[in-house]
Order: sequence, then structure tokens, then C-alpha cells
Amino acid sequence: MLAGIARIISGYTVRWIDCQPDLCQRIYFANHTSHLDAVVLWSALPREIRALTRPVAALDYWGGSPFKRFLAKSFNALLIDRKEIKVHQSPVELMLREIGDLHSLIVFPEGGRSLDGEMSEFKSGLYYLTKKRPDLELVPVYMENLNRILPRGEVFPVPLLSSISVGAPISLRAGESKMDFLARAREAVKSLKDR
Repeated sequence: MLAGIARIISGYTVRWIDCQPDLCQRIYFANHTSHLDAVVLWSALPREIRALTRPVAALDYWGGSPFKRFLAKSFNALLIDRKEIKVHQSPVELMLREIGDLHSLIVFPEGGRSLDGEMSEFKSGLYYLTKKRPDLELVPVYMENLNRILPRGEVFPVPLLSSISVGAPISLRAGESKMDFLARAREAVKSLKDR
């Protein structure tokens, strides 16, 4: 039901570019402009893939009220505490433990939402996820117009159309530095905007 509501609210279309839906373990990494991003991208996946995919979301937002907690549980979100990060319980370790050998993840490497719709630099979490689990496919995703459907500070969505472009998987290259990998991953997402 939640997937259907997300589709109605966002009016999204999905394009798979040089990539096809697959049940293998993946990390879908996308640009981040709206609180709708996690649930919309999750709902855009085919049902059998959606059942095995966990969006990573901010505990301070999605845990902020009983209704938001209910929604987060409904789309199987993995809530990360961005304020109380501990060395012995890093977000990367938590994500890897939670997905085991079964689930895929949806992550937003910018960290927070973009204020102007332009992509920010990627944080290092994506690099460490792939360094620790090189077997996971890294799939770039670009989502367009969700920041206009639910602008920052608004409660009710505006009825507009949006699009989701899913690109070809990438992987960490041998000897590739963290900065080079994150720049290449960011470009993989950004390049989908014009395709």
C-alpha cells in the first residue's frame, strides 16, 4: 500500500539504463533532495527486490514521531543515528551487519538533503561499504523533481511528476583512492541526469 501511495504522490517513471532489476545484493546510491527520496526509490523497485532492500534513513527525522516511525518500519528502513556516532558502532558496521548476505541497501552518500537541488560532495560511507564488501554491486540512481514535490519545510506534497534513472553498476578499482572513488561515484549519479 505504501508503495502505491508513493507512486501516486510522486508520479514517478523509472528508466533502467545499462542495468536491469536483479535480486543480487546491491547498494543503490542516489542524490538526496527530499524526505520522499528513500520511500519513493524503495517503492520504485520491483516487488521482489523491494522486499529485500532496506533504505538507510536518518533516525532524527524518521524516528521523530510515532507516525514517522510507523512509516519507516513499513518500508523496512534502517535508521541511522547521525548525532551519536560511536567508533565501536559506526554506521557502516551497522549497515553491513543488518544486511548480512541477503538484503540490499539504498543510501544517500551526500549525507543530508541538498538545499538547492545541486549534488553535494559524497561522504566517505559509500567508500567504506564497498571496501568492506566488494561483492556488492554499486548501482547509481538519479532522482529528479522530488525536491519540488515536497519542498523543505512543507508537510503536504505538490502534485508534480518525477523521474528515477538507474545506471550501470560500478565497483571500487584496485588501488583507487577514497577521493577518486567518491568523485567517480558522484559523477556516475550526476551523469544520469542528462541521459
